[in-house]
Amino acid sequence: MITAKFGGSSVASGSQIEKVMKIVREDPQRRYIVVSAPGRRQRLDIKVTDLLYRAYEEYRKNREYEDVIALVEQRFAEIAADLGVSVDVREEMKIIRQNMDLGQDYVASRGEYLSAKITAAALGFPFVDAADCVFFERGKLDELKTYDALADRLGDLEHAVLPGFYGRDEKGRIRTFSRGGSDITGALVARATSSELYENWTDVNGLLCADPRIVENPETMTSVSYDELRELSYMGATVLHEEAVFPCRRAGIPIYIRNTDHPEQPGTLITAEKQKDRMVLGIAGKKGFSNIQIEKALMNAEVGFGAKVMQVLANHHVAFEHLPTSVDTMSILVASAAIKFEREELVEELVMAVHPDIVTIEDNLALVAVVGAGFGRVGFAASLLNAVAEAGVNVRCIDAGFSGMSLIIGVDEEEFELCIRSLYEAMIQRRNRIS
Repeated sequence: MITAKFGGSSVASGSQIEKVMKIVREDPQRRYIVVSAPGRRQRLDIKVTDLLYRAYEEYRKNREYEDVIALVEQRFAEIAADLGVSVDVREEMKIIRQNMDLGQDYVASRGEYLSAKITAAALGFPFVDAADCVFFERGKLDELKTYDALADRLGDLEHAVLPGFYGRDEKGRIRTFSRGGSDITGALVARATSSELYENWTDVNGLLCADPRIVENPETMTSVSYDELRELSYMGATVLHEEAVFPCRRAGIPIYIRNTDHPEQPGTLITAEKQKDRMVLGIAGKKGFSNIQIEKALMNAEVGFGAKVMQVLANHHVAFEHLPTSVDTMSILVASAAIKFEREELVEELVMAVHPDIVTIEDNLALVAVVGAGFGRVGFAASLLNAVAEAGVNVRCIDAGFSGMSLIIGVDEEEFELCIRSLYEAMIQRRNRIS
């Protein structure tokens, strides 16, 4: 049994939904279908969800919003007409207009709602509203109630189409996940129905080994483990909402990233097992980090020093990213945005808490993660660092755990792209030598 989720690009138009229909019908095991709201049809197009957010914002400010809502209605009317289905888009949009005061989440969710209604009609499958099966309690997903409701509602259905992205809270109000949350809905359905596979159909061939905006035509990963994916997605290298991993991971359900436009491509399979013979799996990174540098003589002999520092950060709701240290120096890498308005207060409180010799904050840093199973091999990390050095990149810090799964390299933001390209070239060269 397969649960298949189709993203915004897959349902962006009638012709795209026809591709979805062909994929679903090719395998009768694809029983439960979850869809997003229509995405862009071309580069300058606007996603339906963005239009709905804009419409609600205009409504909230008591400004004219009809032109924006009309664009949404036109979009769905064209999709329904292209598919020849009898969904009454005008009546559905009338209901949305009458209920704008139900809030932003309600308005934003209507993209998925109408997308699922039209897709269900085109496939001839029952439509199941996520508001009846996905539940929030005090702003958070109520997993147990959701799994029970989904299993009960879908258990007697051979096939069904559900909208992603939203559910209902304890007061009966529509509540949404964060953007990209349809991935989460798909994972919840897969686990609730004990599916053997969760397919996530999108507009790329799978997870790429590097950012295509930095590396030209990077290779696609054929397989990746949940743990490796977590390392890469932390750095932003994913086409899957990171919260969608956990329901499948806990149930041992593989996730398969596929391309709706090119279903013949192998895609990327995400499983619990790592491939021990694999060297570098992928490279990802992010800019926008700051280093809080604390220096104090005999720091290592002071019991509780680190705990006091962490407590100051916790008091300001600042999460640390990495913590490279030496004997008398502690470097705390944090997101620059997290300390944007509290820099002076942080420094003052750190001085009061641990009485350091020096406290400084340095900005404009980037982190690059190299993920793979090769770090347990002699000379492997050295070969990567040599490649970076040969490219003229100055490594500011190195952070690696005993898991042997990733190496984090800190560099100045201006050398971020060069660092990634040099690491990718070294990865490909080493792979070619081995093969």
